[in-house]
Amino acid sequence: MYFKKITTVVVFSTLACGFAMAQEEVFSKESIEKGRAIYAQNCSPCHGPQMADPQGAFDLRIFPPEQKNRFFYSVTNGKNGMPPWGGLFNKEEIATLWAYVMAGEKK
Repeated sequence: MYFKKITTVVVFSTLACGFAMAQEEVFSKESIEKGRAIYAQNCSPCHGPQMADPQGAFDLRIFPPEQKNRFFYSVTNGKNGMPPWGGLFNKEEIATLWAYVMAGEKK
């Protein structure tokens, strides 16, 4: 019984640590700044300047970090009232937007 409890604790602890580490991304200052510039020009009218006061659009300050694929899909293809930006931004530019949204104004 004791061994079973220890094994369960070790397994869940390992999974929790792996999940937490998988979510952490490190972004360069340059990437965040490029994303900030793209955001200011293209995203701020709906999502608010510096992601504050989104005026009915999704509040990007609370975007879940584990949903990066959803972010890329939504930016590329649009969603609900958001227009698709895939024709304007390439993957690298969307990646800088992701960096800004994840790290930019949450300091």
